[in-house]
Parts: sequence; C-alpha cells; structure tokens
Amino acid sequence: MATIYDVARRAGVSPATVSRVVNGHANVDPTLAERVRCAMRELDYRPNAVARNLRRSRTTLLAVVISDIGNPFFTALVRGVEDVAQQAGYSVVLCNSDEDPAKEARYLNAVLAEQVAGVIISPSGPTTDLERLTSARVPVVVIDRQLHGSRIDTVLVDNERGAQLATEHLVESGYRRIACITGRWGVYTACSRLNGYRRALAAAGQPYQEELVRHADFRADGGYQAMADLLRLDPRPDALFAANNLMTVGAVECLVDQGIDVPSAVGVVGFDDLPWAHLVRPALTTVSQPTYQLGETAAQLLTERIADPDRAATTVTLPTKLQVRESSVRRPTPAAPRLPAPAAGADQV
Repeated sequence: MATIYDVARRAGVSPATVSRVVNGHANVDPTLAERVRCAMRELDYRPNAVARNLRRSRTTLLAVVISDIGNPFFTALVRGVEDVAQQAGYSVVLCNSDEDPAKEARYLNAVLAEQVAGVIISPSGPTTDLERLTSARVPVVVIDRQLHGSRIDTVLVDNERGAQLATEHLVESGYRRIACITGRWGVYTACSRLNGYRRALAAAGQPYQEELVRHADFRADGGYQAMADLLRLDPRPDALFAANNLMTVGAVECLVDQGIDVPSAVGVVGFDDLPWAHLVRPALTTVSQPTYQLGETAAQLLTERIADPDRAATTVTLPTKLQVRESSVRRPTPAAPRLPAPAAGADQV
C-alpha cells in the first residue's frame, strides 16, 4: 500500500506538501497540488482515515437522524443535507429512529462513540435528550421538530400558518364539519398544526369540537384508522385536514374503501406535498414544504457551527404554501334537466 512518502517522492515534493493537499489546504501552489493528485492516482494512494481522525479528534462524517425513513418528506430533506455536506468535504450517514425514542438514543450513543463531526436530527418526540451531545461539544442542528427550551440551531417550517391556510381553504370551499388528524400528543409538528387548524376555525366563527380531532402516528395505517373512527360519528365530518402526507394517504384509502366520494362528500387537504399528488384522481390539495431547502439550510448551519462552536444559536423558519387541487373543491351539483315547454294549445294531461 502506497504511503504519503511514496507520493511525495513520485511528485517531487515534501511529505508536508502532500499532507496539505490531502487535507484540502488552500495554501498550496496549484501546479504542485496537481502533481500530488496525479501521483496519488498513479499509486492508487488512499489517505489513512483512522490516523487523520485521531489527529483531529473528529471524523469527516455527519450523522442525520430522521424519525421515519419510509416518509418521502425525508428523501428530499436528506438530499439537501448531502449536497451541502459534499461541497464542504463531509460524508453523510443516515440513521432511522423509526419514531422510537429508545432506538434514537442508541443512535445518539453511536454517533458519540464514532466521533462524528456533527449531527442533524429530527427528534422522535419532546423527550429527546441532546445533552450528551452538547456536553461533548458535538455540533447539533435540530430539524423539522423544535425542542422547547433548547439553545440549539434549529430549522423549521411555519407549521401553524400552513395548517391555518389548509383549514381556511376548506371553510371557503363550503365545508362546515371539518375534522383534523394530527400526530402524537407532545410532538412539536402535531401541536403546531393542530393550533393552526384551531385558529382557522376561530377566525371563521366555527366552534372547535374535540370529537372531530384524532391523534395518530404520522403513518398511513394511523391515518386509515383515525379516518375510520371519524366516519363512525353522527353526523360524520364533511372535510378533513390531515397533518402529514402518510396520514393523508391512509385517510384517503379509508374513504375509497368505504365508497365515500372526495371531494363532494368529504373534502381533503394534507400537509406535505407528495411527488404524485397531482397525478391521482382527484388530485390532492396539500400544504407543501420547502423540503430540500430544509436540509440544505440545516447542513449550512451545521458547517457554520463546526467552524465556530461558540456562536449564538440560530432558528430559521421557512414558509409553507397551499397547493390547491381537486380534493378540496366541491364539484357543483349538476342541474336537473329542464323539460321543453309544451307547445301552445297542446292538451294538458
């Protein structure tokens, strides 16, 4: 296996120059740097990552701990993280907590043991403990869900405003008994989106009715069961605001299985856009989030935190947008066909 000294001899430079090129230092003459890179390629040289990490006391890995790898929302988010990380010289490892606090805790122990350079985390719930990371001076950015009382860089969207826009739209479309399926009690996004729903009802002069609210698990099965439960009410809801994409999918599947027409019998608006939302029939009205930008912003904050560990914590809140499609707009009832007027003088029966 080639060593740094072999590369230095091949390129005709000192081992220190090779080291500076390998570590990305800018203070190397471009001609010398290119000679070093050519020598590395010719010798198939691979830097000793273990030795480098021991010198730095940190790896060049960023850990992204997300709450549900099965949710398409996180796909674009992680892509945004990775694109920024790659440009900054970091690699990304993905950890799926599966909305399980115990599994999340095991991942946080692992990232401490592996001495990652920094962590981006979507907390599984309000009990997520980041004290171990911050005490060890591991840079952390919280994404998607806020942890109350924590002085940590955070990237959010305006959940409450997005939910309010969704509910206001259903009111304006003529729906009056509007239900809400939100996430688990205590989860930041679930509470914020429920608050937006309540604000919209209050602004429209409609009462908030606890019987029209269900808490589920942010997954399709949870949305299905919550919708089935709501349909047992008498009178049943005539519209639904679902507080994430997977629960929207489950709720619509339940409506289809029970033969309930969307949007004439029940209007539907979901939170989080889906890549195929405009392809289904009826096309789904959704509150879209700048998902890629969420990941991108989180990675930018993390690299800044790594460079300056003592700067003040930052919270960035990105806007949401309502995408109105067919599932929330009632189709007009066809008018009854008009019979032709009888001819003048015709016998009347």
